Amino acid sequence: MPIVHIADITMFYAPASGGVRTYLDAKHRRLKVTPGVRHSLLIPGPALNEDNGVYQVPAPALPFGNGYRFPLRLAPWRNVLKDLQPDLIEVGDPYLTAWAALDARRQLDVPVIGFYHSDLPLLVSNRMGNWFTPNVEAYVSKLYGNFDRVLAPSQVMADKLCGLGVGNVHVQRLGVDLATFNPSRRDPGLKANLGIGEDTRLLIFAGRGSKEKNLPVLLQCMKRLGPKYHLLLVGSHMPANVPRNVSVYEQFRPAHELARLLASADALLHAGDQETFGLVILEAMASGIPVVAVNAGAFSEIVHPDCGLLCRPNDPMAMADAVRELFTQGPTDLGSRARRHAERHYAWDTVVTGLLEHYRAVLGTAHEVARHG
Repeated sequence: MPIVHIADITMFYAPASGGVRTYLDAKHRRLKVTPGVRHSLLIPGPALNEDNGVYQVPAPALPFGNGYRFPLRLAPWRNVLKDLQPDLIEVGDPYLTAWAALDARRQLDVPVIGFYHSDLPLLVSNRMGNWFTPNVEAYVSKLYGNFDRVLAPSQVMADKLCGLGVGNVHVQRLGVDLATFNPSRRDPGLKANLGIGEDTRLLIFAGRGSKEKNLPVLLQCMKRLGPKYHLLLVGSHMPANVPRNVSVYEQFRPAHELARLLASADALLHAGDQETFGLVILEAMASGIPVVAVNAGAFSEIVHPDCGLLCRPNDPMAMADAVRELFTQGPTDLGSRARRHAERHYAWDTVVTGLLEHYRAVLGTAHEVARHG
């Protein structure tokens, strides 16, 4: 059986990075043991280096960038791709590495897939205002119009790309590590460590404390819920001034530690209204806890009625009402159903099987990508 060589390239890869790295690491592990497939991963690093199919390409570190590096020169990335000679390239960000992949395509004559992980126009609008939105939308339309196929992690993201005139867009959902995020990780001592009683209802949010996460909504919600409920905020850039029924673990947590915290809570609380997918929601569901989130972004596609409740965005009162309703329904039963839903629909093996179908479609009859598992 001929081996098909797939190369992923992205700058969205750092020690404390989120969903893109999680996706790429899970994909790399599974493709390594898939017959007939070779997988290479190109990421930024301090110097040119290779380890077990992961290639670091020199790129300067971003000041105050939490370990992220921003490529400034196209040639080193293009040259690594030329040396590897993959049969297919997947691009994981809309910056210089994307253009390096397209440049390599011209020389290698191989298809290039673009995975639209983040909503770039919305990201720029949040940081710099709406003045730049038309230019950024035009840029996204031009860049992603060059790819042989475009993947989006949710229908809402696919619809946005189609609205910008990008064709050949397909939804490819992400997954969750069902072994790491597991109800068995529960720590019965967490509530005592937080200084709250066993009968206190423990909510949790994990992620970056960025503007689009709408953390003020969570804090206002907790004020309305009162002392019978407690919220644990986990991640970087969390607010310093919080109500008495809120605790903060201020830093990025590795997966095994986050898994322990999620499995030890009663429910996840998420007020972000601009999520392209929302990986932490899947991690909570896999951990056996239900979700209260806002009916916005990709959440309406992920939070099934068996897994939790959705409420109006930017409405602390509506969120507090949803939390109370969740505990009326019974979080333990909902959490068990959420776990089963994650097992059924979001195992990484299922995701990789879907990816291989996309690769087969793009490669056509020239190559036969091995059927997974």
